Amino acid sequence: MTDDTRHAALLERIAAALERLAPPPPAAPDFEAAGAFVWNAAALGFQPVPQVNRLPRALLRGIDGPARQLLDNTRRFATGLPANNALLWGARGMGKSSLVKAVHAEIAQEGRRSKAGLKLVEIHREDIATLPACLAMLRASPHRFIVFCDDLSFDRDDTSYKSLKAVLEGGIEGRPENVLFYATSNRRHLMPRDMVDNERSTAINPSEAVEEKVSLSDRFGLWLGFHNCSQDDYLAMVESYAAHFGLPVARDELIRDALEWSITRGGRSGRVAWQFTQDLAGRLGKTLN
Repeated sequence: MTDDTRHAALLERIAAALERLAPPPPAAPDFEAAGAFVWNAAALGFQPVPQVNRLPRALLRGIDGPARQLLDNTRRFATGLPANNALLWGARGMGKSSLVKAVHAEIAQEGRRSKAGLKLVEIHREDIATLPACLAMLRASPHRFIVFCDDLSFDRDDTSYKSLKAVLEGGIEGRPENVLFYATSNRRHLMPRDMVDNERSTAINPSEAVEEKVSLSDRFGLWLGFHNCSQDDYLAMVESYAAHFGLPVARDELIRDALEWSITRGGRSGRVAWQFTQDLAGRLGKTLN
């Protein structure tokens, strides 16, 4: 056996050993398994969610304008028409993420009747850096997807917002035609004010530094603002929940207890109304289903 033959045999054995050690390629995602998924960044895969935690859109009170706009935008996308990425921003607990999930459920139900398929994929804030890999896998699917990130924001020294900007609109490939990106945030520009101010004070050209920070939100064609609710809106939410779940309580007692609950919480919002409803149902020995 010549040296060349021995070297070739050795290389073949090394290659075979490396193949055995290499992890198997990830399986193709089965998007027929569920209507909603969570992106698993560690495994570069999608985890099915058999039962999504959500409320019917009709129960979300005080946000009729944003709800109508998001529903129309999502319906256009689901039927193959142009639509915009959406940023739902504003007051805490006013139903931003609940609206995204409720709108998906409504449009997906319409799609089942028309044989179309709209899937919801949640990506966690800390996994945004892997968004390009997620979108690459979605691009090849015949389904249409809403990729949803709840409570999206960026802190000082966090540069992952730059990759998100490129993915949304500015990259070579751009956003896949079968994907929309919806995000919720308490901040309209997704950056803390002190972060923007710091960029202004240290930059050679302060105006350009600020533009760099606020331009991320410009990648969202649809901005939907959510504001603190009035007492009337809060009580309407509580009454709607009580009626929907059939809670046996007199209206006067319901209103009195709901107002007392909001005072102890120091504010009124959809979240406070829901938490009161859960407490009331528990005291009445009722389940919310």
